[in-house]
Amino acid sequence: MVVIGGGVIGCAIAFRLAQAHLKVVVLERGEPGGEASGAAAGMIAPQGEMVNFDAFFELCAASRDLYPSLVEEVEELSGETVGYRRDGILMVAADDQHSRELDEISRSQARQGLPLERLTAESVHERVPGLSPAVRWGLFVRGDHWVDNERLTRALAKAPERLGVAFRAHTTATRLNVAGGRVSSVETRSASGAANSPISAGHFILAAGCWSCELVAPLGIYLPVQPCRGQMIEFESPRELPVVVRAGHHYLVPRAPNRILVGTTAEYTGYQKEVTGEGLRSILEGAWRFAPLLKDLRFRRAWAGLRPDTADHLPVLGYGEVENLIFATGHFRNGILLAPVTAQLISELLLAGSTPRSIEAYRPTRFTVRPTDG
Repeated sequence: MVVIGGGVIGCAIAFRLAQAHLKVVVLERGEPGGEASGAAAGMIAPQGEMVNFDAFFELCAASRDLYPSLVEEVEELSGETVGYRRDGILMVAADDQHSRELDEISRSQARQGLPLERLTAESVHERVPGLSPAVRWGLFVRGDHWVDNERLTRALAKAPERLGVAFRAHTTATRLNVAGGRVSSVETRSASGAANSPISAGHFILAAGCWSCELVAPLGIYLPVQPCRGQMIEFESPRELPVVVRAGHHYLVPRAPNRILVGTTAEYTGYQKEVTGEGLRSILEGAWRFAPLLKDLRFRRAWAGLRPDTADHLPVLGYGEVENLIFATGHFRNGILLAPVTAQLISELLLAGSTPRSIEAYRPTRFTVRPTDG
């Protein structure tokens, strides 16, 4: 079994397959978790992220509910803690637009019977000192969680390795060789650019994020996955932020010890992963409107990652046109959130031939129409 991609999705899949006593090799172009997985904020927040409560929301909520058991297994085997927290997420309204958005979330979630606590401005400020006086009210989502995704990806690489998974870091998959409707082998190159011997296997799992489309395009497979850059800032804080705080698309996420992550941007600039002045400005301006507490914090670092976005913003899961090639990519902003359920679904697909939960909406074959020039 070859897993192409050593981010949180690829590592979680390798972990589940190794638990089933399968021989697994993971190919990663850099260090495991070194791309989008390590660059994320670590929010596990289906209620805070979504307004439409459809099958995709159910998939996200199911993955959130799988997190406690996954974390327990990974921490026990790896010997590392991953900073998993279940303290809830606070969404606040600092202007008219935020207030309208929260009203819509409140009404839609109430119709679904989802637990949600409406807070007055006074209650919001009691829970999180240092927020702007402009914050009018808030919604507290007790069921949403967060995790230190950098620690999670390290542990998710170590745990399967201890079960016998072979990780080949700094090894880029360059070509899938197909014969008789099946992938026979994958060609790779090392960090030096030297070609390695092709790797053969019975099944290949494509979990290479926004680099997935490059591998399947020569096979005639249209996979509209593109990179979406997200920039992040980290500050040192004299005291711990008690919960995740969000206002619109901007957020503050606690990190131990006494650090705060602030994000983010959504930029379609190709494979450019640079941190930019414009990106940092937009993050700070957006966060400053509801969290002026940032003005006194010490800057620690900034970085950027490339999220794999699809044409319909949904992940790509399951078999496509090639018999033994399974897709597990295109998770966009939800890679950390969807790692447990993706690993469960892909392992079920391989071990049992089907999944109890339908994944038809996420099949790679849904992308049948290519854009035309002009």
